[in-house]
Amino acid sequence: MEKLEYQKLIDLRDYLFKFISENKKNLFQKNIENRMRHLTIVLENIYQPHNASAVLRSCDIFGVQDVHIIENDNKYTLSEEVAMGSSKWLNMYKYNQDEENTLSCFQHLREEGYTIVATTPHNNDMLLDELPIDQKTALVFGAEVNGISQLAIDNADAFVKIPMYGFTESFNISVSAALSMFSYTEKLRKSTVHWQLSDVEKLQIQIDWAKASINKSALIVQDFEKNKYSKR
Repeated sequence: MEKLEYQKLIDLRDYLFKFISENKKNLFQKNIENRMRHLTIVLENIYQPHNASAVLRSCDIFGVQDVHIIENDNKYTLSEEVAMGSSKWLNMYKYNQDEENTLSCFQHLREEGYTIVATTPHNNDMLLDELPIDQKTALVFGAEVNGISQLAIDNADAFVKIPMYGFTESFNISVSAALSMFSYTEKLRKSTVHWQLSDVEKLQIQIDWAKASINKSALIVQDFEKNKYSKR
């Protein structure tokens, strides 16, 4: 990124910060340091709003910034009562335009350097605590009853499962996602792997957070563009 463009991001972030409270500004600056894209979450065909919302809430809590949503058969809907506003702090990407949205999502993630890891028992699976953290990882979770699709299984790079010792066959998806994120992010934060966001990413995300916190933020951004950069 050119120096002028980078400075423009700093100027815009600082300008937007004038319209939020000092407490929220400090919170943004604190939380951005723990945000990551080294791990991302993929949700395929989730249809129960409370599960979808609970996963987003966990993503925010564990600092996972990006969520990729595959809508093959089911439209992804949220329960704001469960999500508690977490969706506005995350970047969500939906795949619903192609015949095989799962493949479109996987292709995009691979282009971004991710290893696709399906969360399902498989002949070649590994336990959650055995999952490598030295490479960017996309954890894929499937629908509540049937799990991830066969297409996702056939095109995944690896498979992981959470150990279970009771009679119940599986965890609820929101619990499974939370356990997986906790295990992975705790292990990652204690490692020497460089998982932190770049300075540019930090600025871009803080700008998005500020926009989500300000009424009529689009007009404020327009005013910033007009007054600070239109005459350059």
